[in-house]
Amino acid sequence: MTESSRRRIGRSKVTVVGAGMVGGTVAQLLAQRDYADVVLVDIVEGMPQGKALDLMQAGPVLGYDTVLTGANGYDDAADSDVVVITSGIARKPGMSRDDLLKTNMGIVRGVTEQIVTSSPEAVIVVVSNPLDAMCHVAHSASGWPRERVIGQAGVLDSARFRTFIAMELDVSVEDVTAFVLGGHGDTMVPLSRYSTVAGIPITELLSAERVRTIEERTANGGAEIVGLLKSGSAYYAPAASTAAMVDAILLDKKRIIPCSVLLQGEYGIDNLFVGVPVKLGAGGMEQIIEITLTDDEQASLQRSADAVKDLVSAMDRLQRDES
Repeated sequence: MTESSRRRIGRSKVTVVGAGMVGGTVAQLLAQRDYADVVLVDIVEGMPQGKALDLMQAGPVLGYDTVLTGANGYDDAADSDVVVITSGIARKPGMSRDDLLKTNMGIVRGVTEQIVTSSPEAVIVVVSNPLDAMCHVAHSASGWPRERVIGQAGVLDSARFRTFIAMELDVSVEDVTAFVLGGHGDTMVPLSRYSTVAGIPITELLSAERVRTIEERTANGGAEIVGLLKSGSAYYAPAASTAAMVDAILLDKKRIIPCSVLLQGEYGIDNLFVGVPVKLGAGGMEQIIEITLTDDEQASLQRSADAVKDLVSAMDRLQRDES
């Protein structure tokens, strides 16, 4: 039996496309869960194979039997239950927004076309940036229903919000509940009114000024890490957030968590991928949870949606220029 054919009968399969820091860490976290076999795909020869083998060799130490396979193509990814797309490039000095969009559009479109052929029943979880825009690319390229193309952003943004709340109040993160709406970027909308510590709204525990400070730090959470690292960006929290989404889908947990999904009139927004609370289960996005927003919160969410719309319009223009 070859390494690439060792998937055990009855095990779920998750393919992670992109074996960089985020993708490699997603594969590690999923391997440790020991409920699915993992295929790691990357165009760089040897890298996914090396990381997969390294993670297999960690199994005897950490106590998991997950079969991991590294590949430069999609044959081993066939019939995956979930496909996580992390591939794409980061914005480099001197690179315009259009250059980044054009490059990552091409990467995500190409990956999605391969997924459609190899895993026609999968749920796609998009992690590539700019996140909400790349969800549009994957949805368009797949032609799949919106329930099976979901963006990972709100879980990460909410985790950052929860972290900063816990740090401010010196309490366990386990007792903090919070979530963030909107696009994945500095226009995101942290909802402090719905955020609690052991059920107590944070607006009763913190001054309005401290709440605003935490909201602003949350919106700039990714940029703060990039500034500290000097080279590269966050990958531990994004990978953990992605693994939580895979848990919800493969284990049919029916978790209510914020994700980027295609809205079709919900929250007054139409035909845009925007982060909102959804129920995640075996079918992917099973329900969009609509909560009551104040006028200010609705206006902030609309501004965030407008920022996503600007990116989608830019992609449409780039596609017209190509043709």
